[in-house]
Amino acid sequence: MSQSATQGAAPAAPAGAMPQRAGLILGALVVVALVALFAGARYGLLLAIGLGFGIALEGLRFGFAGPWRAMILRREPSGVLAQLLSIALVAVVAIPLLSSHAGELVGAQAPIGFAMVGGAFVFGACMQIVLGCGSGTLVNAGSGNPVSLLALPFFALGSFAGAWNLIWWTDLGALPILRLSGIPGLGVTLVLLALAAAIFLWRAAPGTVKLSRRHAIAAVVLALLAIGNLLVAGQPWGVVYGLGLWAAKGFAALGGDLSGSAFWAAPGSMERVQSSVLTDYTSLTDIGIILGAFGVAAWRRGALATKLPSYPARAWIATIIAGFLLGYSSRLAFGCNVGAFFSGISTGSLHGWVWFVAAFAGAFLGIRLRPALGLEART
Repeated sequence: MSQSATQGAAPAAPAGAMPQRAGLILGALVVVALVALFAGARYGLLLAIGLGFGIALEGLRFGFAGPWRAMILRREPSGVLAQLLSIALVAVVAIPLLSSHAGELVGAQAPIGFAMVGGAFVFGACMQIVLGCGSGTLVNAGSGNPVSLLALPFFALGSFAGAWNLIWWTDLGALPILRLSGIPGLGVTLVLLALAAAIFLWRAAPGTVKLSRRHAIAAVVLALLAIGNLLVAGQPWGVVYGLGLWAAKGFAALGGDLSGSAFWAAPGSMERVQSSVLTDYTSLTDIGIILGAFGVAAWRRGALATKLPSYPARAWIATIIAGFLLGYSSRLAFGCNVGAFFSGISTGSLHGWVWFVAAFAGAFLGIRLRPALGLEART
């Protein structure tokens, strides 16, 4: 969620906004049509879904890091409850579909292990330092946020590096993949989501809005887009793999040898590295999120010129380090707030629940570290 998400009503439309806005709409349609024409209809549709994610997240001022911060600092539950509602809506569709179409659809399922728990904790801390998770960093970068624009390339490098070392980390110890499937699995998932919601409601500050209308709309829109992603791509919404793939492509283009990594040398990964980025599902939705957020920010402001925050040098260094750790830790944790928390839980993977607890704990640390790193001090 971009910095504009913390403000009140959107500003009045700038002069000459109508031609520019028409251009934004036309440009989006042309880009989707070109991808559909040259890569295939499915890929064009996935880019359109990615645009929808970006437009919804930026346009409705919604995200993952911000609501967690609001719950921890001010005990405002609305954003977190909207996340749980959206997950529940997806789960109602996704978990039964995964059972009935096992050969066509796959879930965001991963093992629970030491590296996964540690990675989730570090990710939760770092996303509060830069005020952006995986999708949030893409949205913020697209809308012109300087911190996220700096963090994003290091996020991609971290994702690449974390995937490179992933096998070593998982060999430290992990349980088999545990998942909740079928109607019984859906029932357990919904009960757990209800219990989580009850805990947040119990901890909510008196008089706070329990679920705002804007957050409720965002929950429904994200759920519809996530279901669309599952049906079109055959896999749940994700973010982190696409970023690491971009770095892997750059590494290979510069003459780097990927054969030293069991992850990147695997046939499936190598095929994606050698193929067009426009044929990778996660890359397309990531690109769509950036472009969608850019479109909303340009629609609102007419330009993306953003004043550079007057942070001390240590804040910018912390942004680089946190950006890299966001990517690295999310690979160890098998996803970010989207791939592990949102898509993991909504497709019945128990690792999503463990990720949620570990990352939420890490968020407390990140909130404490952010002022010490100079990221709260502006003049």
